[in-house]
Amino acid sequence: MASRKATRTTRTGRIAVTAALSVGVLAALTACGGGSDAADAAKTSSASGPVTLTLATFNQFGYDELIPEFEATHPNIKVTHKKAATSNEARDNFFTRLAAGSGMADVEAVEVDWLPEMLQYSDKFNDLNSPDVQGRWLDWKAKAATDAKGHLIGYGTDSGPEAICYRSDLFKKAGLPSDRDSVAKFFGTTWDSYFAAGKQFKAKSNVPFFDSIGATYQGMINQVQAAYENPSDGTVTATDNPEVKKIYDQVVQAGITDGLSAKLQQWSDDWTASFQKDGFATMLCPGWMVGVIEGNAKGVKGWDVANTFPGGGGNWGGSYLTVPKQSAHPKEAQELAAWLTAPEQQIKAFKKVGAFPSQKAALESPELAAVTVASFNNAPTGKIFAERAKAVTMSPFKGTKYFAINDAMQQALTRVEQGTSPQDSWNKWVSDVKALG
Repeated sequence: MASRKATRTTRTGRIAVTAALSVGVLAALTACGGGSDAADAAKTSSASGPVTLTLATFNQFGYDELIPEFEATHPNIKVTHKKAATSNEARDNFFTRLAAGSGMADVEAVEVDWLPEMLQYSDKFNDLNSPDVQGRWLDWKAKAATDAKGHLIGYGTDSGPEAICYRSDLFKKAGLPSDRDSVAKFFGTTWDSYFAAGKQFKAKSNVPFFDSIGATYQGMINQVQAAYENPSDGTVTATDNPEVKKIYDQVVQAGITDGLSAKLQQWSDDWTASFQKDGFATMLCPGWMVGVIEGNAKGVKGWDVANTFPGGGGNWGGSYLTVPKQSAHPKEAQELAAWLTAPEQQIKAFKKVGAFPSQKAALESPELAAVTVASFNNAPTGKIFAERAKAVTMSPFKGTKYFAINDAMQQALTRVEQGTSPQDSWNKWVSDVKALG
């Protein structure tokens, strides 16, 4: 799943840390070169006896119950699972250890927003092409993890087709439509109609309409084909892109001026606690977010999913499993990565934590279509998110600086919710982006 993958971006000084890390990694990797032939040869051999593999993920991939199942069917392999709390933390660990030339897990999860950074160093990872996985994934999913030489560097885990999760009990209390079909019509199909619904809700309820302007911005910017960088040459266009400024202004208007935001940054302690306190009534909701809500809102009745998304289709999140050349057991590591990303396992992960599959066979499975979530009023999440996946018409370009630019934007939006003027915060973001070079 990967992408629950949403990141926690409330830490101060993140953009400086990100920029410094990127420069340091680039310098270290350039200095290191490709490594010795002897070392590379040693790492391509498979162990003859029992081996222990390390698996590094973040947030919730749904692997806690799958790992024992893998070990039961692969008695010669034991798996140690290391789980970072956020994508940001995982990224820092990943690039630091990649630059050091040691310390990486045998199988490393990579979030889609920093996948382009990793692909700059694709020679440090094993090519995972294999007839056994040919054609397994949606074309755009596999293409994103394929380097210029045609090497498949990562096996796709989940994708993140988006719907809108909402509190049906709060809508009913406000005298508004509350069943999922009526709510989908109430939200409409555009950002204007969604925000207009929010103003109607606000007029009848004291509960904020959505969690944060940062989270809402993320859903909007993911519908822009090339938000921050030029696909042809990678030059940064973020600060001059009128679409970026338009979305910034629109979400600030809705969240701050119109008062629809709860000002709760995703993954913060306050945000997590708010699920037990009627913190907000709606949120943009990729499939993996259902599992997050379930965990945070235990005992709270009323959550449901509306089968619509403003602006058409949207995808937020999705990750990959890679096998660094640092691994001493590349054959077994590839075997683990292939097994975890097989359609059967991805359906199990979806049932467990909402990590929506990216595999063609899984998407066509009646088992997936039959999935419902009891705590979401028995919402047919398998069917809803499969339909939301079909509504996704493009995959936005994310270059090597996407993660840092978007992280800086999330900080800018957080500043606005904390009282900084929108213009001052925008100006600071422009400076932060230019500082990236």
